[in-house]
Amino acid sequence: MASLYAEWRRQTQSPVFREGSSAPPEQLLQGIWQHQRIRRRDLRTTDGRLTAILHPGFLNPEAGPDFHRALVQVGNAKPFECDVEIDVRSAGWRQHGHDTNPAFDTVGLHVVWQAGPNGPSGLPVVELQNQLDAPLGQLTDALGQATTLPPQNVRGRCAAPLRDLPVEGVADLLGQAAQVRLETKAAALAAIAECAGWEQALWDGLFTALGYKQNSWPMRRLAELLPELRRGLGQTPEPVVLLARLLGTGGLLPDQLDRDKLTNRYLRTLWDQWWRDRDRLARRILPGNGWTFHGLRPANRPERRLALAAHWLAKRDFVTWLDDWICQPPKKPSPAAALLDRLAASDAYWSRHWTFRSGRFAAAQPLLGAGRLHDLAVNVLLPWLHARATAADNDGLAARVAERYFAWPKAQDNSRLKFVRQRLFGGRRVPLRGAALQQGLLQVQADFCNRTNALCDDCAFPDLVRRYSLEKT
Repeated sequence: MASLYAEWRRQTQSPVFREGSSAPPEQLLQGIWQHQRIRRRDLRTTDGRLTAILHPGFLNPEAGPDFHRALVQVGNAKPFECDVEIDVRSAGWRQHGHDTNPAFDTVGLHVVWQAGPNGPSGLPVVELQNQLDAPLGQLTDALGQATTLPPQNVRGRCAAPLRDLPVEGVADLLGQAAQVRLETKAAALAAIAECAGWEQALWDGLFTALGYKQNSWPMRRLAELLPELRRGLGQTPEPVVLLARLLGTGGLLPDQLDRDKLTNRYLRTLWDQWWRDRDRLARRILPGNGWTFHGLRPANRPERRLALAAHWLAKRDFVTWLDDWICQPPKKPSPAAALLDRLAASDAYWSRHWTFRSGRFAAAQPLLGAGRLHDLAVNVLLPWLHARATAADNDGLAARVAERYFAWPKAQDNSRLKFVRQRLFGGRRVPLRGAALQQGLLQVQADFCNRTNALCDDCAFPDLVRRYSLEKT
């Protein structure tokens, strides 16, 4: 049965596309491109060339091309950086005056819903209408309208009706929003699984999360290349072999260093592995400008994240262990503790180094902090398990996943959660027991706060909360 929150979400979000329409609006196409809800592994231009999107670019809210600084590889050519323009039809290029506007000289890829005449000459064109990873109606529900800039850090209009709602009522609403968030994330992973299989969908989700916000796209690209990177390794490869291929393909393996003996010996071990595969994978190597290092905390360096991923990939029973874990009844240690212990790993080199050039730590440091491991569980592992259970029509297993989700310990606080609490609750202290209610807060922000301005103009959420409050009294 649909929850009340899910009904609110459907009723208040004016559809940007209706099934049966001749074409979706450009706003929805921008959202599809931004979130890459396309068949990334077999994306082709209109002339049949296989196209890899190493980074979709950054959405441009001002005049000019829709996305800046995308990183694209068309056919066997080298990856190149360019701007991307999104149009409903090819003819939009000339109709909108892009052909005479110097601001569009930087466009290197034209993305359209329907290809046709009067488009740009000489540019590769990607037609989306037969290359989405899910039906348009489903994507409309998942993406809605293009995300607006976040409102200013002031109390929203919903703070007043939420203040009058008992804590139990607030928890109920946030729990319903959290369920929507779980199902939405599960649906996105299911779309990947339909193209690439369930195990690959899991690695796509994990690698993307390991990249965090700065390097999610190059990390996801490496995940998509895993079938090639794992070729010929057998069932139980050594983590260092996997890491050599990941770092080499990621363009993160230095040619030569003159550091301490430990680093020189370790780097030589990696190169002894990589030189055997470099020629075979040469066309897959990511360009260096695909990675972001400026402002990156040393602990978040992609080399360390890939070292952790290599240890996971080397575990022959990584996926089957997850299946057993979700089916077992709760016991000591807690399910959360057992999963986090499974995800933790120690590496002889990377537990004591930030980079190849850094000094050696006096004490070992975790490859990924407990807070980020919790985030992986809530945002990737549990949604993936829920998606599989749903696809198998296993209602009992889906209920068990939801039970684990709602029992999951509260995650570390962060600036985004603080902002949403300020927006919804003002100065009221509302206890959020468990990670799921935190996820519910973020879903309310996505469904309502991000779709209005700082003054909450035309936001239906305050009135919906008032009606809910009246029904509960």
